[in-house]
Amino acid sequence: MNEARAIGDAARHRLGFLSLADTLALARRGILMPDPDTVLISADVQVGDGAVLWPGLILQASVGGSIAVGHGTNLFPGTRIVASGGTVTIGAEAEIGEEGGFTVKAGAGDRIAIGDGARLLGGGSLALSNRIGRGAQILGPIRCRNCTLGDGGTHRHPEPDERGGVLKGSGVAQGIAVPQGHVIQAFGLFAEADIRRQSYFHPKA
Repeated sequence: MNEARAIGDAARHRLGFLSLADTLALARRGILMPDPDTVLISADVQVGDGAVLWPGLILQASVGGSIAVGHGTNLFPGTRIVASGGTVTIGAEAEIGEEGGFTVKAGAGDRIAIGDGARLLGGGSLALSNRIGRGAQILGPIRCRNCTLGDGGTHRHPEPDERGGVLKGSGVAQGIAVPQGHVIQAFGLFAEADIRRQSYFHPKA
């Protein structure tokens, strides 16, 4: 067991990740990790108290990049967040990676901001620079590049047209802007799809 841990720690060090002991130290200050052995975190990553880091998570900052995760945020299995010279900031109480993981990659000069209470699920990805506002959602395997989703309430907010902007479906979204209370559903190119109010999909009885 000690030899296996030594081999694992050597590989972690070579790849720029915390040792297992240093990863466990994060749990002692209020970060929840059900399976620390499977979580990889770079040394300079900032994680807020009460965040939940599920198995198979990678938080990798390199080449001067930075990652900050807000308190109470859930990062689900299969999620990979990489800042290779760029910046990734994730607000409080966000939910990222349920139903298939999620990939966030900020290269040199890129800035990716994910707001409080945002919800990104279903195997999608963010690349280049993106602003995912408070309460905004990406639902499905959608490749987002240079997109902006407006601030609003979370998916639990009672008024659909007051929630953050939403992309749902599958395909490619590039240079897309969705304001508060609106949604684009597409299965292919989001630039070719209509934008609707969220109450279209969630009408009141």
